[in-house]
Amino acid sequence: MLARLSIRDIVLIERLDIEFSRGLAVLTGETGAGKSILLDAFALALGGRGDAGLVRHGAEQGQVTAMFDVPKGHPAARILAENGLDDTGEMILRRVQLADGRTRAFINDQAISVQTLKAVGAVLVEIHGQHDERALVDASTHRQLLDAFAGHEKDVVALGALWEIRRTAGTALDEHRAGMERAAREADYLRHASQELKALAPKEGEETELANRRTTMMQGEKVATDLREAQEAIGGPHSPVSALSAAVRRLERRAANAPGLIEPAVKAIDIAINALEEADQHLHAALAATDFDPAELERIEERLFALRAASRKYSTPVDLLAALAAQYAGDVALIDAGADQLKKLEAAAAEADKRYAAAAAKLSAARSKAAEKLNKAVNAELAPLKLERAKFMTQVEANAAAPGPEGIDRVEFWVQTNPGTKPGPMMKVASGGELSRFLLALKVVLADRGSAPTLVFDEIDTGVGGAVADAIGSRLARLAGKVQVMAVTHAPQVAARASQHLLISKDALDKGKRVATRVNALAADHRREEIARMLAGAEITAEARAAAERLLRAAS
Repeated sequence: MLARLSIRDIVLIERLDIEFSRGLAVLTGETGAGKSILLDAFALALGGRGDAGLVRHGAEQGQVTAMFDVPKGHPAARILAENGLDDTGEMILRRVQLADGRTRAFINDQAISVQTLKAVGAVLVEIHGQHDERALVDASTHRQLLDAFAGHEKDVVALGALWEIRRTAGTALDEHRAGMERAAREADYLRHASQELKALAPKEGEETELANRRTTMMQGEKVATDLREAQEAIGGPHSPVSALSAAVRRLERRAANAPGLIEPAVKAIDIAINALEEADQHLHAALAATDFDPAELERIEERLFALRAASRKYSTPVDLLAALAAQYAGDVALIDAGADQLKKLEAAAAEADKRYAAAAAKLSAARSKAAEKLNKAVNAELAPLKLERAKFMTQVEANAAAPGPEGIDRVEFWVQTNPGTKPGPMMKVASGGELSRFLLALKVVLADRGSAPTLVFDEIDTGVGGAVADAIGSRLARLAGKVQVMAVTHAPQVAARASQHLLISKDALDKGKRVATRVNALAADHRREEIARMLAGAEITAEARAAAERLLRAAS
């Protein structure tokens, strides 16, 4: 519920703080006192359209803050979570209107988009009247409201799950059919290509490996003679290693006689011998690498030719031939085994469609029964509202050819204002005053189901007589037993039923140079005086005070 509304520098309002309680709160005051300004400011805090004209003259910006007590599990908390905002249980909506036309939006002092603010505001408050942008007049919400009235929410969720299963099964079937049709059109080509690529058995990276091997062989053939000559010089019959080894042994036998002369030479010769032996090993390895079978080189050449020919034929890089072979093999397998798989997918899709259709038909029948109960409940409220000749009806049109996640039904609220006239959509058929009373009857019936926790009615009693105003006041009071209700009213019969009475007035400031809107919560005596003013006009008589007292006693 709305706990507090704070307004700063909005049109005629300089500074205003209003505490709200549960039940029915009425806002009264003379025409032009600022009731519309108050609702404009409240709508701004809920994400309504901003306007530079809302900023009080001389101020750089205006600001409206609405604080709500929100129960756990409320849809507003889900919207906050989806947008990464903290939910503390207390929800503070704030809107800053700058004089240049720009606005800023905040929830719990965290900057957010106006769209997010509007989404949160829509589930916290419904404003019925000149600010009404959605609520009951939006036909797209009527199915949801009927389901809320009948308690169908779980059935709708279950139907949505069946819809998703049906959609998934249908998609799988369509994709399989498309694959089979594509494969069937190219069946002969696919079989030939698959067999050819299977026989070729290409491998990823094979071309690079073969090309490198061929290059090594061809280069090795050119240097083999030089490698053999070098190996012959180092390790052949004329190798210096044997002579050097013999020289080292002779020097080592003389080392005891002149160690200082012999040991450095022996050490140097040993290094030379080791280097020659290492070179000999490298030359052996190089010769082994160049030692190839000409037949092997021919096989490599033929393999590369075959791979590259297939690459040109299938317009595919050699490295992707293996993947293409797998694709063609899969397409062939689809042709061979697709019929069996198609039957399975058709059976699954048919079963999913059957289950969805049965659940949708059951829900549609339940909606039709619920519509009759809703019609009866709403029509029972119309006579006291002086709509006894009118009729409310819920149109449920089932169309199995246009299914959706919420079923096959299109739901819209219709009315017939007089016997013999043509019924039609509520927004098109009902006049302004009639529409307000139809909406009130609906809200009384739907108050605890599918309703925002705070309802605002803006002059819903305009243009009605005393008996109708009393009936409106009675229903607003009943409604306030389930949700918080605020009503801007000129009807004393409505004001008398309030649990909180707020008087809106316009005070002169600075010796009459400017005015400001004020809001005062009225105690018992002041309430009687204000209701008497509403009854009598400018001059309050004793009779008006007595009548006001009777209204207050009757309401209590």
